[in-house]
Amino acid sequence: MDDEQLSAPTAPHLHDRSGKRYPLDSPRWRGEDGSPLAVSPLPGLRPEQIDTAERSLWRYHAALPVPLSHRVSLGEGCTPMVRTAWGGRHVHFKLEWFNPTSSFKDRGVSVMMSHLAAHGADRVLEDSSGNAGASVAAYAAAAGVRARIIVPAATSAAKILQARAYRAEIDLVGGTRDEVADEAVRQSEETPYASHNWHPLFIQGTKTVAYEMWESLGFTAPDNVVLVAGAGSNVIGCDLAFGELLGAGLIDRRPRLFVGQPEHWATISDTVNGIDRAARGERVPTIAEGASIAHPVRLPEAVEAVRRSGGGACAVTEAEIHAAVRALSARGLYAEPTSAVAAAALDRFTASGEIAPGETTVVVLTGAGLKSAEKMAAVFAEHSAVPRGHGGAR
Repeated sequence: MDDEQLSAPTAPHLHDRSGKRYPLDSPRWRGEDGSPLAVSPLPGLRPEQIDTAERSLWRYHAALPVPLSHRVSLGEGCTPMVRTAWGGRHVHFKLEWFNPTSSFKDRGVSVMMSHLAAHGADRVLEDSSGNAGASVAAYAAAAGVRARIIVPAATSAAKILQARAYRAEIDLVGGTRDEVADEAVRQSEETPYASHNWHPLFIQGTKTVAYEMWESLGFTAPDNVVLVAGAGSNVIGCDLAFGELLGAGLIDRRPRLFVGQPEHWATISDTVNGIDRAARGERVPTIAEGASIAHPVRLPEAVEAVRRSGGGACAVTEAEIHAAVRALSARGLYAEPTSAVAAAALDRFTASGEIAPGETTVVVLTGAGLKSAEKMAAVFAEHSAVPRGHGGAR
């Protein structure tokens, strides 16, 4: 989608990759061609359209295709952006664990659940490796909607407990993350599928993180945004929001998007870089469980977002993820291992010179370490004898 299209003044609708259109209120979660749906281009949000009295992502409701009167909100968004020394420079860390269920997924789920509830859904189905399931369970509870969450059996116990606490029905399934998604697709024939990977309104929610960066930086775009990607919803959301702002003439350039992924689950990165996935050998489990997605539903869109921005993507090792967890914690940032992939990627791109000193760089930390207590314990058990004051990258 080019920048001129992004400002097209057309009524919002859904479309699939073949270009076929569907009404915005269609119960579909994918197109007739089997591809994921997207919302048609929306105009960028002007500063005067921000509802400054609202302390949630709904302050940007003028940029969202959901009536404010139907919102399902727990106060998501408006997360801190902390300027911190890192590797001899200062970067901004966007702390997404300040969302209500301690994960960035609340942005997308708030908008998605608002849309579903507005159109009469009384029950929903989701598949998740943890954070999204907890988020859907929470917002379903807030909306008075029943939720069934299909979860990989190996998911962190704390994440499963959180979803159970919201009174969701939990269906533990053995196998890979992708096999869990396949089971959800089978069950979606009977229950509305509120998939954070498939539903087009979820991406509309994730784009608000970019609007917050823009507002926090005095209505300017950062030079770089560094993200972890599993399915790539934050990557696509940032591309969407910055594209809307660029199309409206509110910024003069797109920020470069830099993406990190665990090395054995680096489908987006490998595609960006033209690497043969088979060369990496068998997939093995990663401590960054939230990014262990072999076949991202929106792979072409995520890859195009990185390329369009002039950014890059890399695969990081387990050792680099462990080191990034420790380096973040040494600065008071207790990020779960999946989030720390972004910090590991930051080290890669600063070392290569692709992210230069003096540029404005935002690193999105997607979830709290408290969500992965067992994995965090394993990381720090390895280094229990590290002297006080050790801080990783400086």
